[in-house]
Amino acid sequence: MFEQTFKNIDNVLRQEAGCSSELDYTEQTSWILFLKYLDDFGQEQAMEAELRGKPYEFIFDEPHRWSSWAAPKKSDGTYDHDRALVGDDLIEFVNGDLFPYLMGFNQRASGPDTIEYKIGAIFDEIKNKFQSGYSLRDVLEQIDTLRFRSQKEKDELSHLYEVKIQNMGNAGRNGGEYYTPRPLIRAMVQVTAPKLGETIYDGACGSAGFLCESYDYLRHGNKRLTTSQLKTLQEKTFYGKEKKSLAYIIGIMNMILHGIEAPNIIHTNTLTENLADIQERDRFDIILANPPFGGKERKEVQQNFPIKTGETAFLFLQHFIKKLKAGGRAAVVIKNTFLSSSDNASKALRHELLESCTLHTILGCPGGTFLGAGVKTVVLFFKKGAPTNKIWYYQLDPRRSLGKTNPLNDDDLKEFLELQTTFADSAQSWTVNVKNVDQENLDLSVKNPNVPEKEPLRTAEEIMAEIVTLDLEVADVLTDIRKMLN
Repeated sequence: MFEQTFKNIDNVLRQEAGCSSELDYTEQTSWILFLKYLDDFGQEQAMEAELRGKPYEFIFDEPHRWSSWAAPKKSDGTYDHDRALVGDDLIEFVNGDLFPYLMGFNQRASGPDTIEYKIGAIFDEIKNKFQSGYSLRDVLEQIDTLRFRSQKEKDELSHLYEVKIQNMGNAGRNGGEYYTPRPLIRAMVQVTAPKLGETIYDGACGSAGFLCESYDYLRHGNKRLTTSQLKTLQEKTFYGKEKKSLAYIIGIMNMILHGIEAPNIIHTNTLTENLADIQERDRFDIILANPPFGGKERKEVQQNFPIKTGETAFLFLQHFIKKLKAGGRAAVVIKNTFLSSSDNASKALRHELLESCTLHTILGCPGGTFLGAGVKTVVLFFKKGAPTNKIWYYQLDPRRSLGKTNPLNDDDLKEFLELQTTFADSAQSWTVNVKNVDQENLDLSVKNPNVPEKEPLRTAEEIMAEIVTLDLEVADVLTDIRKMLN
């Protein structure tokens, strides 16, 4: 229904001088789509209030409503081109009037958990990149055809938006950091098995894929929800933090399209929170995350953590362990070198994880699982509250090379999900007793014992020695042949 509209929007953006990549396309589509959603939401709320005979106050004042500047209409519902701003007039209004007005919302909001605050936070960071008011007018008219009224419409828009996020990740550069393969996310959600009433957290939420898939898991797995349960699902279940402004708006938009009207995502650097300040009220039942790795944090940020390290992913893992409630479950993606690195921080962090949590499952992911990532990764599944005795390993092997045109799919993880419920051994899975691990280094990078070891590669000296031997044998044969001919 809306697929062609999204294609038309991308075609316009490709010709816009201010937009040069899939990241720009998604960013610029997002802020306009967000304003269109808010208009549809406001119109719906106004109609409900009118039916109840109650007044309704729109979020935006009249000059800044969608129907005033983006899509003015005549009485018959057709576009009023005489009133519609275009060209330089449109760019001047957006940059000089609309954005400053929207940026002021976080000052006027009653609190950080309101939609008004999120409006201000988004437009305080994002910038209009359209240079041509004619291109912007074309995109506005395309987006005005989209509707958020029915669940079917929201589901289709959600799917199309996910495709845009995936394309952004496929485009390379730093787009991949916003996209975790959805089949892997769904598997992580299924293993942690969230329940209604539990809180779910991602401190590096990016495009909010973990929170969106968790919402779908709970919403579609519980067909009949009471009004109270729906309210809990909307307002008191999903929580996220995101440092980067582009990811922040994409995450909010993604959650809105999935059905969360006012997402509890905070625009902040999660790692600036001091672990010593975390109280019980700050903890969560479920943590699902794929934190950034390879980055470095400043010395003052490292002071917030008992295990000092500049590696971003290791700081996040400490944060997640601390933020998890006793009995809470977590699934966290991390680079596989964490399992064996011999530096003091890595060893201390492995010790902390094994002592404070039950690390029950390690899923090894093959190369190509994450597009653009140059390292292999594993998923750590753990439960807080008791030390680890045994670890069940599963080495994922899709039996093909993964990549942009051949990504991970749900069938690839089917066996893992079946075996994980009972921690069964197989050709791809095995169990290790922590007592049998070197207690000093705590190297957890155990090779699959069910796969025969390949013969080690020979050294250059060994290869040269064999060549010399073969040459001598050939010389002997040639000598024998010459004797026979004589």
